[in-house]
Amino acid sequence: MSETSRELEPSSQPEPERGLQLPPLFQPPLPTQDPSAPHQQTQLQILQLSEQQHQQKPGDSMSLPSLSRASARLSMSADPFTQPCDYFLFSCGSDRLSPDSGVRQRGQGIPGHPQNHREKVVWPEGQTKEREDRRLKEEKILDRKTVLLQYLREILESNNRPNSTAVQKAKSFYHSCLDTKSIESAGAEPFLTLIQKLGGWTVTGQWNRTDFNSTLSLLMRDYGTFPFFNLLVGKDPNESGQGTGKRYIQANLLIPIEWNSKTEKSQAKTQTLRPFLASCQKYLALLGAQPSVSMIHVGTFISLSSELAVAATPLQYRLSKGQLYQRMTIKELQSQAPAIDWLGCLQAAFHPLPLTEDDHVLLHNLPYIVRMSSTISRWLNRHELRTSAPVHTYMIFNLLHTMMPALDSNFSETAKNLSLALGDKEGVAPRWKHCVLDTERGFDLVLADLLSERTAHREIEEIIQNIFSSFKSKLRELKWTNKRSFQLVMNKVHSLIPRLWTANEISSEAELDLLFSEGNELLFPMGMFAQPLFDPTYPRAMNYGVMGFLIAKDILHLILPDIYSQTETVRAVGKCVWAHYLTVTEKAGRDGRFSLSAAQQQEVWVQYSALQIALQAYRQSLKNNPSDTSIAGLSHTRLFLTSFSQVNCDSDPYREFMPLEPSFLITVICAKSGLCPTSLQCPNKTQQDSLQTC
Repeated sequence: MSETSRELEPSSQPEPERGLQLPPLFQPPLPTQDPSAPHQQTQLQILQLSEQQHQQKPGDSMSLPSLSRASARLSMSADPFTQPCDYFLFSCGSDRLSPDSGVRQRGQGIPGHPQNHREKVVWPEGQTKEREDRRLKEEKILDRKTVLLQYLREILESNNRPNSTAVQKAKSFYHSCLDTKSIESAGAEPFLTLIQKLGGWTVTGQWNRTDFNSTLSLLMRDYGTFPFFNLLVGKDPNESGQGTGKRYIQANLLIPIEWNSKTEKSQAKTQTLRPFLASCQKYLALLGAQPSVSMIHVGTFISLSSELAVAATPLQYRLSKGQLYQRMTIKELQSQAPAIDWLGCLQAAFHPLPLTEDDHVLLHNLPYIVRMSSTISRWLNRHELRTSAPVHTYMIFNLLHTMMPALDSNFSETAKNLSLALGDKEGVAPRWKHCVLDTERGFDLVLADLLSERTAHREIEEIIQNIFSSFKSKLRELKWTNKRSFQLVMNKVHSLIPRLWTANEISSEAELDLLFSEGNELLFPMGMFAQPLFDPTYPRAMNYGVMGFLIAKDILHLILPDIYSQTETVRAVGKCVWAHYLTVTEKAGRDGRFSLSAAQQQEVWVQYSALQIALQAYRQSLKNNPSDTSIAGLSHTRLFLTSFSQVNCDSDPYREFMPLEPSFLITVICAKSGLCPTSLQCPNKTQQDSLQTC
């Protein structure tokens, strides 16, 4: 195919950022049998462990390269023991600390998508340059997915030894993706060709009046594009035990929106409409549209987007109204939102999985879905707009954003300018990330083998086993409703076999099906253990403080529905930790404005318990093998907790439910426990003395 006749081909599966399916290397730990059983309330106890100094043996010293990597990693965040009053305020997710900043709609993860942009945090007057420098430095700490992407990038760009044919093909594919010469020479032609395949478009030529639902299904199935709503797959939190994955449906918008707490409605952000309008006009100009035609279509696109935005509500509001996880059959959904052919669209999106109208879905915002349906019906039937096809234009704009990485740089530059205008300093994600993801889709087994070669299997297995042992100890601390409940859950937990999962163990799809249908293994994929989050040459304190915590958190999420339904422990600990936070940040007693939802209490308990489990596992590791290296003479516990403070950027499906930065848990776990080597008391926070132990 010549460069000028380059075409955009349908993707074999939706983009992972769109929420449908993550690449295998990014999967969380997978239970081949889901542990479930009732739990009961108890007051979790803080580990009462005295700090022990261990003498390092001559053979325990680190090499200079290892020391350099570990020191660089450690220097990326504020030391909680030298900045006790505000270290937890400076991190990648610190925008969540301001209740006035609002809750943003989930974005699509595609270039230039307005819903990806975080709100800015307005800090108190008098913030010093030192604080701002620390904040900027800590924003460079990467989440798990970005760490793995960078690690895979290093592998794909390395050329230090002869490679197999498969590896050579993977690297060739990656480098061809980076080569944008053919893309630049093709200009907008590939996208215009794609539009013709979809029946045309009145903006660039003739439109064949294609059926709305047929076009929508095609976009979802072949191009990973979801113009009106987003789809995710996950477990129903109200179901305990093993169950099939449920399909989640939630709002999805391109236009930047803001929440009006007085009217309890969303609206287009006035201050961002001008740059958003300019970007839409620029896109159409790049596609060859005349200015007079462009203005009409952009106007109707923004008008339709604004109508859809009215019912798009923030997470906190939906939590308070019980609008998350609303369960209904596809048939019931069809009756409430008839404009969409739900069965046809879901069958297209989840092909080849069989779906019927009796299958269940979970709605994250039913009022939005209902309003979306009525809005689409009204716009489709407006006689004066039938020739301009505004609903079709709306879908084409969404497709354009999905295909942006495959178009010339003029499109991505326009998206970048919009990102900057909306306050996103980082702008559009670099092209290498898109290329790594595309390479992983086509060569996942090849990359898995390359990861396996670089993975320190023995050290990883040791951490997994120690964390799982500490996890079982944590379960025994709970007070159960009765002995039978305790025995049921412990029997299932004891039947599980946690271990590192290497993809080359499975040679066929049948073996994979057998593993997940009959096995009792709790599998942790190699992609979790990429540098710099894990390095076998780091002090063990650093690996347990970061990776140990993440492993424990993932395990706890798997059993959370069973624990929460049978005990008050989750609620009690969540409230206790939150009381610490309100006191330290001086927000306590403000008319209940800062109370937590049930989902937020659950996430606080999970992360607090995960920290306890990881610390207990590390201390047990020290008992079994007292020697561990250190950095700058820091004690083992201090090194562990300082490393843990860097987990703030971790992005997982539950992050939106965490109302505070995980690093604040250091303050809670150190309160009155005698655990920490130095005090984390703030001179100006006298109320801390009255806080209870969680």
